[in-house]
Amino acid sequence: MESSVLYDVIVTIVNKGYSEKVIEASKKAGAEGGTILNGRGTGIHEQAKLFSIQIEPEKEIVLTLIDRGKTDDVLKAIMVEGELQKPGKGIAFVLEVERTIGINHILNRMVNEKYEEEKNKG
Repeated sequence: MESSVLYDVIVTIVNKGYSEKVIEASKKAGAEGGTILNGRGTGIHEQAKLFSIQIEPEKEIVLTLIDRGKTDDVLKAIMVEGELQKPGKGIAFVLEVERTIGINHILNRMVNEKYEEEKNKG
């Protein structure tokens, strides 16, 4: 039931409308895709006023499950394309994943690769 591949999850928090840039950068760097969640900022730097009414900017959270061997490349691509080195553009961080289930497309690819290897040997 457990996968033998080691994974990380890259959590990227950006202003609303920028998640597609993160997804595209991730894919170009080797990720299979990502999951976008909606959120809102509550930090001291997130608060703004519009006509004296306090507003909290909307955020998008991108979760990217990635083979640990590709984490650095994908994280760098996210930083560059998302301009995360600039203030106020967002943040990204990496968490190690202890266990995974349901990653069938990767399992199917591994089985097909093994089949091709055995086919080419014999």
